Amino acid sequence: MKALRFTRHGAPDVLEYVDVATPDPIADSALVRVHGASVNPSDVKNVSGHFSQTTLPRIPGRDFSGVVEQGPREWRGVEVWGTGGDIGSVRDGTHAEFIKVPIGALVRKPAGLDHAQASAIGVNFVVAWLGVVDYARLREGETIAVIGAGGGVGGAVTQIAKSLGCRIIGIDRHPIDASSPAGKRIHAFVPFDEHTVAGVRSLDGLADGVDVVFDSVGGIAFETALGLAKRRGRVVEISATGRRRVEMDLIDFYHNETQLLGADSAKLGVLESARLMQAVAREFDNGKFDPPVIAHRYALAQGREAYQAVAQGTPGRVVIVPG
Repeated sequence: MKALRFTRHGAPDVLEYVDVATPDPIADSALVRVHGASVNPSDVKNVSGHFSQTTLPRIPGRDFSGVVEQGPREWRGVEVWGTGGDIGSVRDGTHAEFIKVPIGALVRKPAGLDHAQASAIGVNFVVAWLGVVDYARLREGETIAVIGAGGGVGGAVTQIAKSLGCRIIGIDRHPIDASSPAGKRIHAFVPFDEHTVAGVRSLDGLADGVDVVFDSVGGIAFETALGLAKRRGRVVEISATGRRRVEMDLIDFYHNETQLLGADSAKLGVLESARLMQAVAREFDNGKFDPPVIAHRYALAQGREAYQAVAQGTPGRVVIVPG
């Protein structure tokens, strides 16, 4: 089969378009023909050497959508999707014509999504679900502030929060497109700047802060995130943009009884992620979530270009379509 592979870390030009052996699924695995595989910023970081767990040589890529070609009879020909922190790091990833996955990781793709759309869901929605539902335990009627609401993870958070019946405050450097999934769901927008905390707390009923803060930016946004939380509010951190070491007023923190939660979807392998993908699939099938807009599609042979587009911050979702 054809695949992208890297034998050393570096910029996207270390990726090679090569012929490799098609995986041979053993008794507890299935072979999936990949019809769509998104390129995430974390994939670019993986190739550049940010993840110590990655072993080389390696086929990268975490998210996929495709059709089961070999495996249990009841799964053959079924359209499936998935993601996993182990895919592309300690097991070969999705930027190839085929991927081998454990049978227990097989999850039916939502019928309303095509393969390109389905392949652009995994990383964003899994970390969003992990932080919002599993860790922060956001409840109906609560208010959540989403820092980085215009991004992929932030957009997923707004969709999950809306499905739970919550009030959503979108925070970003630039106004959020009103026609985007996030733009259609936020109840108010506040710019990310030195006045963000005051801006949110000036909104009706939010003088004391919000119940949950989902900070998809981190680093430069960390102190702002803490400042938005009401007493006993929950703050979820998933990134460290700009700087990895941050400062906080410890007295203010414990006086406010703030709960600080870290969420890392890379810790969830493809088997552990299947439960979350099933939950997300149900919401898509029930019409509660909107499909992502695919801005750029690349053939597998154009893998370097796809990675370069993501590395350069090209707006929109980038997907590799193997063929």
